[in-house]
Amino acid sequence: MIDGYNSTPRSAGTRPRWRRLFPFLRWWNFIGWDTLQADLLAGLTGAVIVLPQGVAFAMIAGLPPEYGLYTAIITAVVAALFGSSLHLISGPTTAISIVVFSSVSSLAQPGSEEYIRLVLTLTFLAGVYQLAFGLARLGALVNFVSHSVVVGFTTGAAILIATSQLKHVLGLSLPGSHDFVVVWLHIFRMLNQVNFSVLAVAMVTLVSAIFFRMMIPRWPGMLFAMIIGSLLCFLINGSQHGVSLVGRMPARLPPLSLPDFTFETIRELAPKALAVALLGLVEALSIGRAIAAKSHQPIDGNQEFIGQGLSNIVGSFFSSYAGSGSFTRSGINYQTGAITPLSAVFSAMLLALLLLLIAPLTAYLPIAAMGGIILLVSYNLIDVHHIRTIIRTSREETAVLLVTFLATLFLDLEFAIYAGVLLSLVLYLNRTAHPRIANLIPNSDAAGPLLIETESECQYLKVIRIDGPLFFGAVNHVSDYLYNIDKSLMRKRNVLIIGCGINFIDVAGAELLAQEAQRRRAQRGCLYLCEFQAQAYSVLERGKYLEIIGTENIFATQKEAIARIIPDADENICRSCKNPVFKQCPPLNRL
Repeated sequence: MIDGYNSTPRSAGTRPRWRRLFPFLRWWNFIGWDTLQADLLAGLTGAVIVLPQGVAFAMIAGLPPEYGLYTAIITAVVAALFGSSLHLISGPTTAISIVVFSSVSSLAQPGSEEYIRLVLTLTFLAGVYQLAFGLARLGALVNFVSHSVVVGFTTGAAILIATSQLKHVLGLSLPGSHDFVVVWLHIFRMLNQVNFSVLAVAMVTLVSAIFFRMMIPRWPGMLFAMIIGSLLCFLINGSQHGVSLVGRMPARLPPLSLPDFTFETIRELAPKALAVALLGLVEALSIGRAIAAKSHQPIDGNQEFIGQGLSNIVGSFFSSYAGSGSFTRSGINYQTGAITPLSAVFSAMLLALLLLLIAPLTAYLPIAAMGGIILLVSYNLIDVHHIRTIIRTSREETAVLLVTFLATLFLDLEFAIYAGVLLSLVLYLNRTAHPRIANLIPNSDAAGPLLIETESECQYLKVIRIDGPLFFGAVNHVSDYLYNIDKSLMRKRNVLIIGCGINFIDVAGAELLAQEAQRRRAQRGCLYLCEFQAQAYSVLERGKYLEIIGTENIFATQKEAIARIIPDADENICRSCKNPVFKQCPPLNRL
């Protein structure tokens, strides 16, 4: 981390406007020869790594291979300069690529000019959504998307990606259906038509990539594996045995492009672009925060939204499709010693140079070799550790994971994202709508807190603490609890609510307290409040609910409340009590 660097947003009065408009100026003054050297080395490593990845991801997205490299050049630079993370590297990703393919493949033939134009439009719209979220300061909304949604979606996407590549790995000519079940049925029916030359090239490439990953993890294993697969194809004369080649990529920098801004196209793609935008933001922010936890660098979620949005908007005019934060490239960028986001700029510049130099060599790259690489990419997407942890830990999160996973496999991908996010919000709201209510009695240990949780109760006074917001969603739950107090054998007309755990109260919550006070008063009892926070007390005061509850029934501390309430206890009730819990209980002859 750069000494003294702080990306935490400050108030408009203390932070210059130009730093808000151009966030890269925050770290620009820290650049020196030492940082340039470290960033250049990290950038070179990233450029070599993304070369095979970019080609593979473009194939997953249904685009010509060069579009993955264009995305890795443009998106990385813009996101680095306008984001808040020092180490996050953006570009094409597996999950975004599969969503792009799912969203547009039903509208145009993958790889066609019309398809490319629609993908660029989808990218532009996703960028607009992301930029709007950032400008509206909605960065915290990502926190409401459960991690289980991402795990479930990426697991399902991994299986879909692997399924889509089996035709390239096995050398089969499958029908154009993208339905998961239909594709597998066709594969089983056509197993006797497998092209073993194609299969050999794919498997040798896959095994080589696994070998490099396990034995020499610091080497660009995917790149070497692709070279090995290409050499095998050449040695067995694969082109004569049905092994298709990727074809020659144009040796040029990202050309200018223009999305389709017709009303019909925007109306068709706008809902799909929202899913791309949400997934991209969740990916980028979660990766940025994961790395920031190691580098001890604060992350500004709103600025990351802006950076991701601008990168996709600008990228759509430079032949780049939707991108997001890359976990592999970002992690390696940090591990290789990158200090500033200039490492992403250097990576893009070096990748552009490599594109100009080696683009013609893709004419010798077998599609089967790319299929083998993509199988490994798919496997790496499955987070077995987190899946096991989620299943062991929480039934609710397991349900979110399963719903998202199954929706990804059998329904539209954008719907799977919406379903997972919606279910996460439903579970969150359900937990919020059921605040915990603790039953309290005095603590016999003088060294501890005044009141402790227990099942024991006083016959005269019920003391409870509400842990959570008292808002319209929680009113029914709290109201039912208060009514059920009166159904016990020891009917209690007096209730003391400890409000230190109520961090928010709205009009519905305030009305509940006022109505409960009136109900208990009608039963010749009383509702008492103590230790309410300033926000809650202010709502009760402004709404004149204090007049209904009675200011004499509101206390600042637990000690004060008990000292005032218990001495006035009803002797008829207290006389039947065998185990008084309050020291202030009146001395009576017990029955």
